[in-house]
Amino acid sequence: MSNYEERDDSDILKENLKNKKITKDKGTRATVENVLDQRTLKFVNKLIYSGTIQQLNGCLSTGKEANVYHAFEGDLLQPDPLLKKQYAVKIYKTSILIFKDRERYINGEFRFRNNKSQHNPRKLIKIWAEKEFRNLKRIHSYPFILCPKPVDIKNNVLVMEFLGDYNTDSTTKPALKLKDYNDYETMEDVYQMYYKIIAYIRILYKVCRLVHADLSEYNTLVFEDDLYMIDVSQSVEPEHPMSLDFLRMDIKNVNLFFSKKFRNLVLFNERDIFQFVITETLDEMEGLLIKNNDRDEYLKFLLEYIPKNVGQKLTVNDVEEDKIYRNLYLVRDLNGLEEKDFDRFTDGKFDLLKQLLASHNKKYAGKKI
Repeated sequence: MSNYEERDDSDILKENLKNKKITKDKGTRATVENVLDQRTLKFVNKLIYSGTIQQLNGCLSTGKEANVYHAFEGDLLQPDPLLKKQYAVKIYKTSILIFKDRERYINGEFRFRNNKSQHNPRKLIKIWAEKEFRNLKRIHSYPFILCPKPVDIKNNVLVMEFLGDYNTDSTTKPALKLKDYNDYETMEDVYQMYYKIIAYIRILYKVCRLVHADLSEYNTLVFEDDLYMIDVSQSVEPEHPMSLDFLRMDIKNVNLFFSKKFRNLVLFNERDIFQFVITETLDEMEGLLIKNNDRDEYLKFLLEYIPKNVGQKLTVNDVEEDKIYRNLYLVRDLNGLEEKDFDRFTDGKFDLLKQLLASHNKKYAGKKI
């Protein structure tokens, strides 16, 4: 066994980080101490030993559930870092408190039906990381929504494509979050970004069969003038019992961001966006575009369809109906109604409900609520 392999994992990682230019602020130091425990270091070094990554170069971002580090691919035969593939290494924190409410995103998921360890905090975090890896693979397998390409996973350590630039002075510039992006030349550019994120919500639901469940300006990036979707660990399939509630929350978050940042932007009704997303088929052309895997043409179709067919929020009545919609009890079909809710539906007190049911939306394609 070599001397390198006999050394303690923490010593190896400290040496990996020592020679790189990292911002030495309090947040970064605290991050290293809170995230890189001995158990996590073992998984990081497994990725190094296997040649997936060469080393960790510094912290790109910190969050309540995970921190993200920059790394180069482990190809030692390529000495020029500018020619190496660059990765983002997402390390999920092992704190029990952070993941105490995560079971609701896993319970009800058919893909994780055989996992019996959801009450074990460490195993729950492992499932959470695996969930993001699998969701990224699914999204990336289709050409329509841009996202980081998943590369490898070891327990709570996920390796994926890095979105950003590496500078000659050994510093990195990650892609901007949507909340920080301001390179709009005209209001038309703003509208196109608004339309695109709504189109992404539909594509995610219709093609990838997922609901993001935490979509916001913090979980979308703009890189090379295009929109990328990130942070999909909590994303669920449409069959999940809470998927429609998560979808409604995603739509609300998107509208809230654009309304606050762009005061003069005319928004769409949230209930109309919801209906647009869950409608089974917009028209025959959509099916052909999906089958052809042509991202440019499919996005062009959706970006033209959305402003023509999704109702705008223009009146006080529109605002009031969105308030009603936010409080509706959403179900996938009439079998999901409780008896008291079914009585209200038959009495005409749920005027919008049937049109918001996922199983009834084929007949409402292209119509307004």
